[in-house]
Amino acid sequence: MLMIMISIYSLYVLVNLYVSVMQVGYISQAKKKAPILMECDEYVKAANYAIAKERLSIATTLIDFMAVLVWIGFGIAYLSDNLLIQNEALKSVVVVLGFVLINSVISLPFSIYEKFVLDQKFGFNKSTVGQFIKDTAVTLVLSIVFGSLVIWGIYFIMTTFSFWWLWSFAFIFGVIILINMFFPTIRAMFFDKLTPLEDEKLAEDIKTLMDRTGFVSSGVFISDASKRDARLNAYFGGLGKTKRVVLFDTLLQKLEPKELLAVLGHELGHFAHGDIYKNIALVGVILFAMFALFGNLPETLYLEMGLSQAPYIVMILFLIFMPVLGFIMMPIMGIVSRHNEYEADKMGAQLGGASGEIELANALKKLVTENKSFPLSHPVYIFFHYTHPPVIERLKALGVDIATEDKTALEGTCPNID
Repeated sequence: MLMIMISIYSLYVLVNLYVSVMQVGYISQAKKKAPILMECDEYVKAANYAIAKERLSIATTLIDFMAVLVWIGFGIAYLSDNLLIQNEALKSVVVVLGFVLINSVISLPFSIYEKFVLDQKFGFNKSTVGQFIKDTAVTLVLSIVFGSLVIWGIYFIMTTFSFWWLWSFAFIFGVIILINMFFPTIRAMFFDKLTPLEDEKLAEDIKTLMDRTGFVSSGVFISDASKRDARLNAYFGGLGKTKRVVLFDTLLQKLEPKELLAVLGHELGHFAHGDIYKNIALVGVILFAMFALFGNLPETLYLEMGLSQAPYIVMILFLIFMPVLGFIMMPIMGIVSRHNEYEADKMGAQLGGASGEIELANALKKLVTENKSFPLSHPVYIFFHYTHPPVIERLKALGVDIATEDKTALEGTCPNID
């Protein structure tokens, strides 16, 4: 059984690496051709950024795979045997947190490289070393506090109920719903400074949009996201009475009011179609499958690993193999998500009035350029990774003729700039 589990994880890694290598090769060739949606230099920069990010992903995948082999081979047993804690509940919390924190330390150099080398090179990073250390420390403390509560909750369920995996699924699913409800509040408390939108005209236009879709918000806020990153973004956070609209200050700086309203109209389309609840339901399906699987693993697996079937061992194996099922389910989630994005685009265009399609299309073009999102991807990469349709397909659905709308960017072939 152990060899089957390792083989499944190895296959997951190989497929993941294959998809990434295909993407790197595809973009490496595409960047030499006529640019799309961007001027030539921006097009090549976006390509180089996408390639660099994918190469980093390849490196992290390989390191993660080696870490998994170490954990399964002797790491879990070593961690368990050397934490001499008599209280089983406390030991479960400490062992699982130790596993999570060690993996975080392993991934930390990649996070530092991505932010202070890769993102710095391409003009995204605005964070200081001090800000990064503060964010990391706050994240660590929150992870320890809330993670301990969740681990203890799972331990209690596993040692109390016969069908512990079913009750554990219900518990974790409830935690996910709570996170969705209170994420904007927690983020505002510890990471971002939120201020009410001062532009009264824009605030009134946003309220009109929300009224048309029945979206009731606790307010429209501006996040000082530019202190960390130059990317453009916005989100509708929370559930029920906790819902709020949060706009990154970078978005306000780069988009015209009508373009911003078109983007928000798109997000309101998700709300009107109940997409957030559909996404939560899909996550629930994945979680249910994971808990059903790991709640019924044969005892021989633990014997082959030289481990007991202790609650913390089950939790660690769950965390190790969760990305595998997520990767398997991702194409299904991607198909559903991409369909939802098209429908949200339609509503965003409708809410924008006569010029709604044009404003949304213009906003999408700016988002692509400002976020250095290379507009082309290998089909297999789209199949496994894309939750949004390729921007070119979204523009076509909005009635934009790429060949005629982007004459200046399509005049010639980009030089091979590294």
